[in-house]
Amino acid sequence: MPIVRNILSEYIEQAMAEALYDKLEDGTFASRIPSCTGVVAFGTTLRECEDELRSTLEDWILVGLKLKHPLPVIGGIDLNKEPSRESVDAV
Repeated sequence: MPIVRNILSEYIEQAMAEALYDKLEDGTFASRIPSCTGVVAFGTTLRECEDELRSTLEDWILVGLKLKHPLPVIGGIDLNKEPSRESVDAV
């Protein structure tokens, strides 16, 4: 049985795969996702920085969807499309 992935989860995974990380002079870390303007995070460890980046990305996506801001197409996933609905009779 194939695993069905949630489109939002897949979008997040694809965006996180684009993340760039830098070690700062003080030994902490900074990260960003270039295609997602404003999605940046910092952490004392690389893992903490990655966790913060994922949380920031999730919030950024939810706010963007709520306010109908255009979101970048990532990994071929376009969250800007209006969801299509099938009638119950089609099921």
